[in-house]
Amino acid sequence: MITDAALDLEDSGEEQDLFEHLRIVVDKGQALLRIDKFLMHRVEHASRNRVQHAIAANNVLVNAKVIKASYKVKPNDIITVVLPHPPRDTEVYPEDIPLNILYEDDDLLIVNKAAGMVVHPGYNNYTGTLVNALVFHFNQLPQLPGNDGRPGLVHRIDKDTSGLLVIAKNEWTITQLAKQFFDHSIHRKYIALVWGDISSNGTVTGYIGRSAKDRRVMSVYDQEEKGKWSVTHYTVLERLGYVTLIECQLETGRTHQIRAHLQHIGHPLFNDALYGGDKILKGTVFSKYKHFVDNCFSILQRQALHAKSLGFIHPRDKKYIHFEVELPEDFSLCLDKWRSYVQYERSK
Repeated sequence: MITDAALDLEDSGEEQDLFEHLRIVVDKGQALLRIDKFLMHRVEHASRNRVQHAIAANNVLVNAKVIKASYKVKPNDIITVVLPHPPRDTEVYPEDIPLNILYEDDDLLIVNKAAGMVVHPGYNNYTGTLVNALVFHFNQLPQLPGNDGRPGLVHRIDKDTSGLLVIAKNEWTITQLAKQFFDHSIHRKYIALVWGDISSNGTVTGYIGRSAKDRRVMSVYDQEEKGKWSVTHYTVLERLGYVTLIECQLETGRTHQIRAHLQHIGHPLFNDALYGGDKILKGTVFSKYKHFVDNCFSILQRQALHAKSLGFIHPRDKKYIHFEVELPEDFSLCLDKWRSYVQYERSK
């Protein structure tokens, strides 16, 4: 069974790809062999224990039928491995990837993550992640219960969102920070460029859950049973004609919260492909305008979302600490183009 918890680990990829990880047609000369032993050597980094768990969960089929771990593989069998998580061990392999560390002490560090970097290993992203880099630079990072493969992490931001993350370096710190996130006492602000002219500041609330139409997408519901309660406050920073620059402050931290909330109120993030922002949603029909927007898309090749500030009580000395980072170059250049467009239109 594919669970929502498993889907929460994925930021991209077709849903069908999550279901079938491996399809094997057994060779004609294959000798009879228990399927758990057979798959140990055919599924990348899979232990026998992991394979047996998958079989017990009916996630391994032979000729489209459920089997037991004692099943003997026969020539020409068609084996389908279906798993809710990537068919790998949860061990994270260290990689020498440079990190943009803004602050570090014995208990924690603050990282400015670049857009395009996945935070932790998951389906289709086994290497090159922030966690792979962290494991290389810092030995024995702690893990929360049920947080296998994500050492040091108490929160995350999406692959194509840039900005700040706090990383715990020991068990005591990760527990203390997790409590602050649970209590919603961590202060986080994001900068977002959205489609449409937002006239005033506001707040978006609702229950966030998986969309019934596309399980990769989160939707906002009125019914409690359909999701988790979520609150985003937003403040207008700059109106740029057909788009608006806003600041979002999270009161809760749900999967894709800002992206889903802004789409819900009719203002999806600029160039957010998953939530419909990668099309011209506001503006004229003239080809010159279309060319301008396409140029903006080519400059900012991701959703226009940046985790600008992060503040919390330091677990050790109980003092409030606060960090801010400027917009990355792609975001700034895109904003400059919109400002120039607005000035040109007003001067005509």
